[in-house]
Amino acid sequence: MKKIMFNDKYGLTQAVLEGRKTMTRRIIKAPKTMEGQWVSGFAICKRPGCDEIVEVMALDEEGGMINNILPKYKPGEVVAVAQNYREVYEYLKQTYGSRSSITKDFYFEHVFGGRVMYVMAELMPHQIRITNVRVERLQDISAEDCIREGVYHQPFEQEDHDGITYWDSGYTFKGSRMIYHTSRDAFSVLIDKVSGKGTWESNPYVFVYEFELIK
Repeated sequence: MKKIMFNDKYGLTQAVLEGRKTMTRRIIKAPKTMEGQWVSGFAICKRPGCDEIVEVMALDEEGGMINNILPKYKPGEVVAVAQNYREVYEYLKQTYGSRSSITKDFYFEHVFGGRVMYVMAELMPHQIRITNVRVERLQDISAEDCIREGVYHQPFEQEDHDGITYWDSGYTFKGSRMIYHTSRDAFSVLIDKVSGKGTWESNPYVFVYEFELIK
């Protein structure tokens, strides 16, 4: 079984486990080599007569096509949600109790001694099923999909010019002190924090994975 990691600093793993985050975008990157050839980049192949992207092809040094760059996960695949040993131990305590043999065995085998590495996929308690995969530009994301990426609606108090306090609302994400006017504004900041400054502005091609929490 494969595993997938989400950014804990901005609460994305927890958003998955709560069922709020049901989509993730991963930047498409060309491998260094493929089929014994150096890869210079990739090309996007669209269906004739429309903008539907059907293939991502690796290119050789002369611009010739080598083979498909495939997504890491495919529709129907069950994938483990990456968590560290201490998080899994806390989950086992809540589920089975601190005195159960399952919890004790896991503690002494993986936690005792301060190990906080990520658990093997087979030991992770939470899994998702990939329901759809597609390719698109990062900035093609819709306002609704920004919510599915982990951005959430946030009400807040605000004061007008006359000193009157009233309630307004916007969008934000865990770890941010800012409230943004639209979900796209919030997501553009979030993706820069998760994938590196300038990611939103560069508008890369991404694999879009839709999924559902199943365990």
